[in-house]
Order: sequence, then structure tokens, then C-alpha cells
Amino acid sequence: MIDVNIGQLHDWMNAFLLPFIRVLALVGSAPLLGESSIPAKVKVGLSALTAIAIAPTLQTMPDIVTGSYTFLWLAMQQVLIGIALGLVMRIVFAAVQTAGEFIGLQMGLSFASFFDPATGANTAVLSRLMNTMAMLLFIALNGHLVMLGALIRSFDVLPPTPGALDINGWGVLMEWSGQVLVSGMLLALPLIIVLLTINLALGILNRTAQQLSVFAVGFPITLLAGLVLLAVVMPQTSPFLSRLFDAGYEAMARLAGALAGL
Repeated sequence: MIDVNIGQLHDWMNAFLLPFIRVLALVGSAPLLGESSIPAKVKVGLSALTAIAIAPTLQTMPDIVTGSYTFLWLAMQQVLIGIALGLVMRIVFAAVQTAGEFIGLQMGLSFASFFDPATGANTAVLSRLMNTMAMLLFIALNGHLVMLGALIRSFDVLPPTPGALDINGWGVLMEWSGQVLVSGMLLALPLIIVLLTINLALGILNRTAQQLSVFAVGFPITLLAGLVLLAVVMPQTSPFLSRLFDAGYEAMARLAGALAGL
């Protein structure tokens, strides 16, 4: 006869629930996995399967009563850790969308926007196009698997144990958020330079030939040049995005270490 006491039951529940909460928080906030088009049941099911798969490989969970205040505090910490790790990779795709905003502004396509269910706001066409391209490259490079692997490795550095998270970890997240503008500008810089040069040439042309309306001629030229440049530059952005993804994985590891006080 199998004899199970209440202490063993708490240990089994903690071994599943604590990893499950952290994984679910990442799945809900990370790019690709956290898209609003993916049903909530799929996200919960994926998180539960991942937690069941990794639970036997993790360290022994703290011996606390499930549902106690200590457990609720630990659960809240796992939510914060998972969301923070997911935001690290979300910032990578925010940088790509920012690059699309910069390019669209120079091309004159900033007014061409539509409602994006993923963000819940109006998004420029070029931002959506570049974000979709980055998503496809992310899948092709198995980025979603690497991202889950980084989350699983975070349990070795930052196990679910009672105690406060180090405040320096949030500083790492704030520092990494600067990549939204830095990487976004670097990604859009080739097109911005050429389009600014075209606008400067049109300005000089307007001063020398004032009978030529720069507003009537400039917009088609800028738009056509921008589309040609996009066709040339977009296939060459894969190495840059691949390095940006790698930097995101490294930032996830730094964030987990900083939250652990390492």
C-alpha cells in the first residue's frame, strides 16, 4: 500500500507549480509565444508540459506549505522573473519595429498604419513588415527553443528559494531597454542616410529651379527610392538580426545572474 503524507504532497505540488508559474510568465510576455493570436489554453498547456519535462532535472524545491504566504511570495517572484526574461526578448523585436518607424518616417509612409492585434495599437506598415520578417527569422534560427533553454538555465542560477531579488537585476533590464533606440537606429541607418541625401538634393533642386514643385515630385521619388532600397537592404539584415538575437540571449543570462546577486 502506498502511503503519501501531506508533506510529500506539498513537495510534489511545489516541484510543478513554481517552474510552471515562471514558464507561463515568460510565455505570456515573450515574443512569438506570447502573441495574442495564440489561444490562452495553448499557452497554459505548453507551459504545463514544459514544467513537467524540466521538473525532475531541477534542484529540490523549498519545503514550504503550498498556499502559504511564503509560497505566494515565491510565486510572485517567479511571475516577475518570467516577465522580465520575456521582456528582454520583447525589446529585441521592439528595436526592429522602431527601425520600421524610422524608415517609414523618411519614406513618407508614416501615415500608412493599421490596427495591430499583437500590440493593441496602430502600427506602421513597415514596422509590421519588418517585425514579421524578424519573427520568421527567429523561428528559422530556432530562437524560441533557445529562449526556452535560457529560461530553463535560469533555474540553475536563480532557483525558487525564499528571499528578495537583487535590485541590480532591474538595472540590467533598464540598461538593455536602451537597445530599442540604439539597435533600431543602426538597423535603419543605411536607408535613413540615403533618403536624407535624396531630400537634401530635392531641397537644393527646389532652390535652383523654383518652378519645380518639390512636394509634387519629391514624394514619388522618395517613396520609389525607399522601396528599391528596402528590396536591396532587407535580405542583408539577417546577420544583424542574428547577432541581435544572440545579444538578447546573453542579456537574459545577465539578468538572471543579476537578480540572483551574482
